[in-house]
Amino acid sequence: MTRLTLPRNRRAPLTLLCLGAHSDDIEIGCGGTLLFLKERYPNLYVHWVVFSASAARAEEATRSAGLFTGGCGCDVQVLEFRDGFLPYQGADVKEVFEALKTRIDPHIIFTHWRDDAHQDHRLLSELTWNTFRDHLVLEYEIPKYDGDMGRPNLYVPLDTGTCGRKCDYLMEAFPSQSGKRWFSRDVFLGLLRLRGMEANASSGYAEAFHARKLVLYGDAAEED
Repeated sequence: MTRLTLPRNRRAPLTLLCLGAHSDDIEIGCGGTLLFLKERYPNLYVHWVVFSASAARAEEATRSAGLFTGGCGCDVQVLEFRDGFLPYQGADVKEVFEALKTRIDPHIIFTHWRDDAHQDHRLLSELTWNTFRDHLVLEYEIPKYDGDMGRPNLYVPLDTGTCGRKCDYLMEAFPSQSGKRWFSRDVFLGLLRLRGMEANASSGYAEAFHARKLVLYGDAAEED
């Protein structure tokens, strides 16, 4: 397995691959962490891929990606797979992953949690691990009616300003979701607060991820 480390030099390039089944998944799942990394790595580059979005939702996804990655390099790919049917279009979705593998070698990949109740989310998680076997993969969480919140094992503490910007950008970028009861500032801040408590974060807020496999290297491994 390759070394799974972030550049020690914060001026060095840091490349992310962010995968979302739907147009607001990336932002909900790891938007605060993206803002956190953007502040610390000025040479951040983000590959942003949304798999299912109608024309109107595609406009929202592109706008939102600009808000969350403003000031750093970013390419946005919004695809038109049918919402809720990704597992039944699996071969075509797999081809997208195969194409990504030939042109992207990211430091971190953000994708869906493998035990998410939504079938589209689960497929993307599975294909992420099938395709990128030697990369640092962090699986984010999406609150929803299904009550499928898990027990994450990696936390990114966030200050209140970052959490506020995350929520502001979500509300600004996705007016089509404003009528949904789960799509609210209170829900997003509540989850950030809960995970911050679990992480014992000094700010009280954090985003959480499932890190299924990590490798800790010591001095001997670094010399190889």
